[in-house]
Amino acid sequence: MQINSGTLYLVGTPIGNLSDLSPRAVEVLSQVDFVAAEDTRVSGKLLSCFDIKKPMVSYYEHNKYERAQVIVERLLSGESCAVVTDAGMPCISDPGEVLVKVCADNQIPTVVIPGPSAVIAALCISGLATSRFSFEGFLTTNKTGRMEHLNQVKDDTHTLIFYEAPHKLLTTLRDMCAVFGENRKISLARELTKLHEEIIRTTLGEAVSRYENEAPRGEFVLIVEGVQPDHQPHATLEEAVFRARQLMVEGHPASYAAKTAAKELGFKKGDIYDAIKS
Repeated sequence: MQINSGTLYLVGTPIGNLSDLSPRAVEVLSQVDFVAAEDTRVSGKLLSCFDIKKPMVSYYEHNKYERAQVIVERLLSGESCAVVTDAGMPCISDPGEVLVKVCADNQIPTVVIPGPSAVIAALCISGLATSRFSFEGFLTTNKTGRMEHLNQVKDDTHTLIFYEAPHKLLTTLRDMCAVFGENRKISLARELTKLHEEIIRTTLGEAVSRYENEAPRGEFVLIVEGVQPDHQPHATLEEAVFRARQLMVEGHPASYAAKTAAKELGFKKGDIYDAIKS
């Protein structure tokens, strides 16, 4: 593939299994002028496995602002750069987000080379709703901030996704249980694509019990069910109107018929009444 000068390439890397590095990613990493890596030791091992030898610069959370300016200057001078994270897609809970913003501000072309994503992989295999979801990242270690975050999303109806480290898992599960309730469904994806990959589909209460008696190991992606509405219609509005008209045939007034059908079938009285009168 043709590498363009002065361009930043966002390259997805394996989250475990090295076979998940795409041929296109290998091409880009082989041809750019240099690689910006979250941890040069980790990425150095990956490049070595594919016999790629490239100059590397460290780009991580504590130097992201200063180093972003250095990388941008090199891009503006005509060099090409691939930015990678230790595992998965750069910019997702990753300082690459800052670098892309700075490049956008300087009108530097950016190209994404899609690759593995722990968020999407865990969601796909969770068994929970996938049509609407919110990625919440890592919860803060601050107790007050963590509880505020959970309370902000406790009534969301879409699926919630969190990252968590093993040493904080039990505390997080207990807090989720306290805010969301012990019956809320959760899928815990552990060590995705690795030798000891495990998917645990359970409830928050059962997850707490499990890890009170078992030391968690590996990195986790937590997929939490959204809140379920208490009342959902079990029939169509047409069926509710038909029920109301049955009551009217029996001699009941329209207002009573609409109210009764609404209560029985879970619709608003006004919607049924309007349909009767139309």
